[in-house]
Amino acid sequence: MTQADERGTDRREVSYVEIDASRAGQRVDNFLMGQLRGVPRTHIYRILRRGEVRVNKGRVKPDYKLRAGDVVRVPPLRVASVSAQSTSPPPSRLTERLAGSVIYEDDRLLVINKPQGIPVHAGTGVDYGVIEVFRYLRPDCPDVSLAHRLDRATSGVLVLAKTPVAMRELHAAFKSGTCEKHYLALTRGRWASDKTVVQASLDTEHRERGERTVRVSADGRTASSTFRVVQVFSFSSLVKIQISTGRTHQIRVHAAHQGHPVAGDDRYGDPEFNRQMKALGLKRLFLHAVSLSLPALGQHPPLDFDAPLADDLKGVLDHLPIKRGTSK
Repeated sequence: MTQADERGTDRREVSYVEIDASRAGQRVDNFLMGQLRGVPRTHIYRILRRGEVRVNKGRVKPDYKLRAGDVVRVPPLRVASVSAQSTSPPPSRLTERLAGSVIYEDDRLLVINKPQGIPVHAGTGVDYGVIEVFRYLRPDCPDVSLAHRLDRATSGVLVLAKTPVAMRELHAAFKSGTCEKHYLALTRGRWASDKTVVQASLDTEHRERGERTVRVSADGRTASSTFRVVQVFSFSSLVKIQISTGRTHQIRVHAAHQGHPVAGDDRYGDPEFNRQMKALGLKRLFLHAVSLSLPALGQHPPLDFDAPLADDLKGVLDHLPIKRGTSK
């Protein structure tokens, strides 16, 4: 083993990996994360953009789904900059917090109530996210991967797949719309109807001052959200949202597009409304993935997962004067 090997990932020659049936359906970026342990996800995306990774001799995007028989070119890498991440464990406070967030686990799935403020994966300026921590906590599950994503500021139900087969089944279920995802959000003002269906395409690649800012655009990707009023307060409404698509910042942008931005949203929200909510104790985005239902996968029965609101969000609701209530 070379000194570079001890510090981090060091591949001096190109390798070619043929995909078998067990890995079919896995995203190529997740596959590379397993092949290139310790390499930051940002670097994975960089080598994909540069075309250093090839599938069947062709360039692919990060979300390309591998198929049985595909041959993946994995480039030579020497990444000294990842030495600190690859040789030191995640901070104990972070591992304890995520270890305590598990709400369900079997040999295929790992389901957590993701805390607010923790990203789902590492990125610029962030060494560890949910997936890196659970790969550390579950060394016997080298293929554990994210089945879907939540924004860093969003809390709630998050599903991880522990095997490539489970990942393939989950991806198919999410793509077909047979998974039901519900969120709770506190929004500004009173909605005109107890049920509002928003179908507005989203441009998820727009940049403002170098930062991703999603916006409604006819040229964007199809997105659909259904908002149902749960309770109305004097100047805000608690709503339950079901989404049939999972676009970046979808709920936040759709809510703002309707004139009802989510409380605590510093990107798409209303600064004055946010100040009012902060005075009532809100210190973060009021958006929570409250439940997720999975259909029968393979030989396994349907499953339902629930994650109640955290105490800090409940406390904010307790300080709001009630104007009118409705059933969920």
